[in-house]
Amino acid sequence: MKAKDGVLSVALAGALALAAAAATVLVPTQAQAQSAPVVRGLPDFTELVDLVGPSVVNIRTLEKVDPDNAADGPDEDMLEFFRRFGIPVPNMPRRRGQRPGGSPQEQPRGVGSGFILTADGYVMTNAHVVDGADEVMVTLTDKREFKAKIIGADKRSDIAVVKIDATGLPAVKIGDVSRLKVGEWVMAIGSPFGLDNTVTAGIVSAKQRDTGDYLPFIQTDVAINPGNSGGPLINMRGEVVGINSQIYSRSGGFMGISFAIPVDEAMRVSDQLRTSGRVSRGRIGVQIEPVTKDIADSMGLAKPQGALVRGVEVGSPAQKAGIEAGDVITQYDGKAVEKFSDLPRMVGNTKPGTKTTVTVWHRGSSRDLSITIAEVQPNEKVAAKDDDSQSHADKPSKMAQRWGLVVHALPADEAKELRIKGGVKVVSSDGPAARAGLKAGDVIFALSNTDIGSVSEFEGLLAKADGKKPLSVMFRRGDWAQYTLIRPER
Repeated sequence: MKAKDGVLSVALAGALALAAAAATVLVPTQAQAQSAPVVRGLPDFTELVDLVGPSVVNIRTLEKVDPDNAADGPDEDMLEFFRRFGIPVPNMPRRRGQRPGGSPQEQPRGVGSGFILTADGYVMTNAHVVDGADEVMVTLTDKREFKAKIIGADKRSDIAVVKIDATGLPAVKIGDVSRLKVGEWVMAIGSPFGLDNTVTAGIVSAKQRDTGDYLPFIQTDVAINPGNSGGPLINMRGEVVGINSQIYSRSGGFMGISFAIPVDEAMRVSDQLRTSGRVSRGRIGVQIEPVTKDIADSMGLAKPQGALVRGVEVGSPAQKAGIEAGDVITQYDGKAVEKFSDLPRMVGNTKPGTKTTVTVWHRGSSRDLSITIAEVQPNEKVAAKDDDSQSHADKPSKMAQRWGLVVHALPADEAKELRIKGGVKVVSSDGPAARAGLKAGDVIFALSNTDIGSVSEFEGLLAKADGKKPLSVMFRRGDWAQYTLIRPER
C-alpha cells in the first residue's frame, strides 16, 4: 500500500504540476489582459435608424415629353424597370395609342435619395440624381411629398442642393470625417431600386481613395445600389460622414465596393451652392502627373512625391509665378503635396484671388514661389494646340535619331513668337520619343534640366546623356510648355 501510495502521490503531484503549468499558460497576466483586443458583439443599429431615418428622403425626378415628337415607345413594364432600378429613362417616343397635339407630358426619369440639411427645407443629394430633371419630387418618411426647387448642382463634386417649402424638419448632424477610421462600422439609408428607407451596414474599407478630380472618396463595403445615390453614410454616433455616390460593379448591382463623398468636402460645396447657386474653384494653369521613382531619381529627389508639372499654360498664374514644365510641386500653402492628386483639391478649395506660396523642386534645388490663384471658369476646357508645321532650316540631327527624333533648328522668329530663347523643332518622332508623347511641331527648349540654344547644343547634351537612363525633356506645344521622359529602348 505504501508503494502504491507513493506512486499515487507522485502521480498526483505530477497532475497538480501540469494543472498549475496549464493555469499559468491559459490565465493572462494583468498587463496582457490590458493589451489584448476587446472582443465585442455585432453593433445594434436600431437606435441609429430611429435617430437618422426621419432625416432621409426619397427623390423622384420627372421629365416632360412632347407628344408631337413621339411615335411608338416602351410599354409600362419597361418604364417600371427603369423606375425600380433608378436608371434614367432615355428620350423614348410615346406608346401607340397616344394622340399627337397634346400638351407635354411628365414621365418618370429616375429615383435617388437625399437627406435634410436644415430644418427649413434644404436637402442634399447627388448632382447626377437631379441632372436633366424638369421636376424634382421629395418624399419624407411621413409620406408628405413636396415639389423641390434645385438651388444648385456641381458636377465636378457630384453635389446638389434642393429646397422644399417646409419647416420644422429633422435635420441631420454632420460628423467629423477626420475621426473616421478604417474598419469602423457605418450605416447607409436610401432608396435602392425605389425601395424607400432601406437600411444597410458595413465597415469603412479605405479612406482617401482617388477616383475623381477633387474628391478623396470613402470606400466601404456597405451594400449600395442604384437609387441609394445621394443618401447619407452614417457613423455609430448618428452623424453623417459621407454621401453615397458610386459603386464598383460589373453587373450594375452591388459587388462589395461602394464609394461615398466625404461630408466635409460636400459641405464646402453646398455652402457655396446655397449662397450663390454655383461653386467657385481656384486654378493655377498646370498639367500634372505622378512622380514615379524613375522621375525622382532623374531629378535628384529623395523620394517619389509631389506633383510633376507636365505642362504650363501661357499667361496662367503658374507661368507668372515662375513655375516651369519639369518642376515638381512639393508644397502648396505650406502643406506637403504627398500625391499628385492632392494638388487639384488644394488649389480647387482655394478662393480665387488668394495669394499663396508654392514650393517647387526646380533643376536640382528647392525654391518658394508666390502665386495668385485664378478661377476655374464653368465648363472650362484648356487644350494644347497642335502645330504640324516643319522648319525649313538646316540639316536634321543624327544624334537625336537614336532617341526616335528628327529635329531642325528653331527659326528666330518662331522662338520670339513662343517667347523662348531658343531650341530645336521636332520634324518627326517614333520609337522612344513617340512613346513619350513627342510629335512633329513640338519645340524642345531644355534637355536634362539644361536650356538649349541650338542644334549643336542639343547634340552635345545628347552625347553626354546616359543611354540607359530616361532623358528628361521640356518642350512647347502651342500655348503649353510641357515635360516628358524619353525612356531608352530595352
